[in-house]
Amino acid sequence: MDPTQSPTALADEAYEAIRAINHRTMWARLPAPVVYSILGSLKGVGYLLPQALTQLASGLGRSLDEYLVYEDDDRDPAQSVAGAADHLARAVRLAAALGAELELAQSAIAHQGYRQSDKGE
Repeated sequence: MDPTQSPTALADEAYEAIRAINHRTMWARLPAPVVYSILGSLKGVGYLLPQALTQLASGLGRSLDEYLVYEDDDRDPAQSVAGAADHLARAVRLAAALGAELELAQSAIAHQGYRQSDKGE
């Protein structure tokens, strides 16, 4: 990981990585050991997202003290930030649940193996 990369660039990379997984798995035959490995990485996303989202909410709140924040429609910036923080708090709970569900899915196929079929597939 490049320590000079911005959080925005890193989020863009995460998006592109998930998008690429979507494309590469669309019609793929995926035996359990392959899916197990993929789930092992993806469950980490669920477990790490809560910290990232909490830190985004905190940073957004601190920005109100650091910058002259304004809304282009005359709303109160503090109310907008509070609303975003509420949604991020909910996303934290959902992300944690996502991580747990992915771990359960991974565990469900943990003992499965495979061999090539007679068809060569």
